[in-house]
Amino acid sequence: MTAVTTPFGFSSTAAEVAQGVDLTGRRVLVTGASSGLGAETARVLAGQGASVTLAVRDTAAGERVAKAITEATGNQDLRVAHLDLADPASVTAFTTAWQGPLHVLVNNAGVMASPERYTAQGWEWQFATNHLGHFALATGLHDALAADGPARIVVVSSSGHQLSPVVWDDIHFAFRPYDPWLAYGQSKTANVLFAVEATRRWAQDGITANAVMPGAIHTNLQRHTEGGRGSGSVATELIKTVGQGAATSVLLATSPLLDGIGGRYFTDCNESPVLDRRGAPLQGVARYALDPAGARRLWTLSEQLLAHAD
Repeated sequence: MTAVTTPFGFSSTAAEVAQGVDLTGRRVLVTGASSGLGAETARVLAGQGASVTLAVRDTAAGERVAKAITEATGNQDLRVAHLDLADPASVTAFTTAWQGPLHVLVNNAGVMASPERYTAQGWEWQFATNHLGHFALATGLHDALAADGPARIVVVSSSGHQLSPVVWDDIHFAFRPYDPWLAYGQSKTANVLFAVEATRRWAQDGITANAVMPGAIHTNLQRHTEGGRGSGSVATELIKTVGQGAATSVLLATSPLLDGIGGRYFTDCNESPVLDRRGAPLQGVARYALDPAGARRLWTLSEQLLAHAD
């Protein structure tokens, strides 16, 4: 399997990657689009003519971003909808209310290294938000994604996935001491595994999914990471702007180079090498994150957890 390479790289911006791409008539959904990478991703895709829905917890903030996007791009076809990924009922309400086709789903929202917290179902908060909520969203929108030709799912993961595989015997830290970074790493591994299995299951429906490492960017995501292992500990020359950070997501959402390609992990607008040990900072994807058997196991487990969410 040949790795996907593109003319773009570390310094490319989302606007540069999207240049010349016409998204008129395409419907896009971006989670976590009220700030940071999500807002920039939504702005650039709207600038190329897409109809964009901003799925956010804070709808007032989402409305402000939508207004700013319209003022910047002239595109008035933006919608803001409430979505709390840690609440299965909120996700179900969102997917039930969705009408019409969906061409691009950007699973961008997330939490990083948050203090110990659990959902009403007893799920660890980062796993619930970063993986289970997006899993429920994507599966709930499957028919919309399959309704009108090829569709893409972009899954925002992180090099933090190298901190931990999915610990099958204790995903929710019922027995081991809670570690915010191990919990984050596990959830980001789950993001990649989802892309692998979603592509295997849904490619026949015209749906492909890829995972992305956006890079180290100073956004609200780092609010729990002062002094930790987040972007604050990354060398200055490796820090990206928000525009650069959104570039790989936009590439996966729009580029014809990705037609029919799924189940892969990208960094700096190119497919990443597979690693058996941690390598250079922010680079590479752990082999366990692409493991087909692990991807199938996670899918089944996710379905089981959500089936008993009430």
